[in-house]
Amino acid sequence: MLKLHFAPNSRAGRIVWLLEELGLPYDINKMAFHPQDLKSDEHRSRHPLGRVPVLEDGEISIYESGAIVEYIIERHKNGGLKPEVASDLYPMFLQWFHYCEGMVMPPINTIIVQTILLPEDRRDETALGQAQRLLSKALAPVEENLEGKDYLIGDFSAADIMLGHSCFMSNRLGCVTDEMTNLKAYVERIQQRPAFKTAIEM
Repeated sequence: MLKLHFAPNSRAGRIVWLLEELGLPYDINKMAFHPQDLKSDEHRSRHPLGRVPVLEDGEISIYESGAIVEYIIERHKNGGLKPEVASDLYPMFLQWFHYCEGMVMPPINTIIVQTILLPEDRRDETALGQAQRLLSKALAPVEENLEGKDYLIGDFSAADIMLGHSCFMSNRLGCVTDEMTNLKAYVERIQQRPAFKTAIEM
């Protein structure tokens, strides 16, 4: 049985979403998004930085959400939710799968720090503005790519688990503008998926 160590409002939501989409059974250890849980000695034994998600599969323990997604679809669903390597869609699948952590999440992380995590007297409006502008630039190619598509490569895939979750977060932070009509519609489609609702409401 797969076991997921999880905290709400984190990248661990991607893994719940994936497991629900694939219909895989799993146990969950739900922790508070708080140092008391995440920085405990017990959890640091799973993740040296005290972060989530962490997936346990028998004797295997693995962290990093992208690595966990790839592990699950290869080990437990025979490559489900991704195109065949020989497919013309495979390069685009890889690009958008990794685009979220390379381009979209770094400014999101800064925005969250500057608007939520830091006390008001330590926030930096300059750093916040730079991150918001960088996020807008990072989302522009996604908006363009979604023209005429329901999902990133056409059909729903694990790339949507990764980047779609980041687009949802961007929208929740008010960084998907009304002019980004393709992204707005994309986020709405994601939010209507039952597996996503389960992950977000957990």
